[in-house]
Amino acid sequence: MASIELKNIQKSFGSNKVINKFDIKINDGEFIVLVGPSGCGKSTLLRMISGLETVDKGEIYLDNKIINNLIPSKREIAMVFQSYALYPHMSVFENMAFGLKMEKISKSEINQKVNNAAATLQIEDLLERKPKQLSGGQRQRVAIGRAITRSPKVFLFDEPLSNLDAALRSEMRVEISKLHKKMNSNIIYVTHDQVEAMTLADRIVVLNKGNIEQYGTPNEIYSDPNNIFVAEFIGSPKMNIIKINKEYIVNSNTFQLFNNKITFNNLKFEDEIYMGIRPEDISLESNREIQLEVKIDLVENLGFEKIIYSKISNNQIIIKSSKNINNDLLKVSFSKENVFLFNKDKNRIR
Repeated sequence: MASIELKNIQKSFGSNKVINKFDIKINDGEFIVLVGPSGCGKSTLLRMISGLETVDKGEIYLDNKIINNLIPSKREIAMVFQSYALYPHMSVFENMAFGLKMEKISKSEINQKVNNAAATLQIEDLLERKPKQLSGGQRQRVAIGRAITRSPKVFLFDEPLSNLDAALRSEMRVEISKLHKKMNSNIIYVTHDQVEAMTLADRIVVLNKGNIEQYGTPNEIYSDPNNIFVAEFIGSPKMNIIKINKEYIVNSNTFQLFNNKITFNNLKFEDEIYMGIRPEDISLESNREIQLEVKIDLVENLGFEKIIYSKISNNQIIIKSSKNINNDLLKVSFSKENVFLFNKDKNRIR
């Protein structure tokens, strides 16, 4: 196990600032997921931690020692890439042993490390095969096994499941989670998939344009988002956001939402605001205080679960329900206690 700390990390490519004053401390044995849209800087951060990319400004600490100037092989960090990066002419055993051979480790120790890693990942029967003889999930296990053989203090995963189909992604999420619990090692994991983030992480870092929007446990990020970006990014389907223009603010603590007047006594509205409600918090019954009639555009039938895409006054409303839908018009309702409110700058006020 190891502790990792990134202090004031900054990185630019020419005039394009990719990472802006990034600060984070990762405790022993934590599974941290960096999540955000493409281009937010998450893979660049991983490459700086591994030593594959230089740091413009700031310090990276591993067990309280600065590692900025160490070459990748001296950092006690192993990285698992999206592309697997296996040598096609080598067997699975040779791929897993390659890094150890470069470090001039004895043959007996190499055999022990490779066989132990193969046993952990249940790929002992694949050691003589070439990568072309493996499925995508098997190749990913080999790539992870190659990292395990180095006994690193930190594992870095760069979108390792993005090349797999949905069923294999689910299976590999379970395997990676089990591996973390078994090895009790630090993992920093990059993904744009918020399902992976919510499933795997001890804590999540939500990134946007090189900045940390929020850092917390999956439950904290989901239940208490700092702003609209986080609220929409975490949750599937994403949170419904409705803009309440100034003309619909009745007084300092009341606004009108279609035919409903909604009051929050502990707040003061001075300008336009945004209201958020999660799809799973909307009921198909008219038994809650805020009631709407929506027009159905599409129903995604996922079996037990239905995702209902609807509209009201040009606002799209997404609803998640287990009930069957037979009408074009639907009366729905939700409770005030489930409402999120954001100011005109899109920061959370409730």
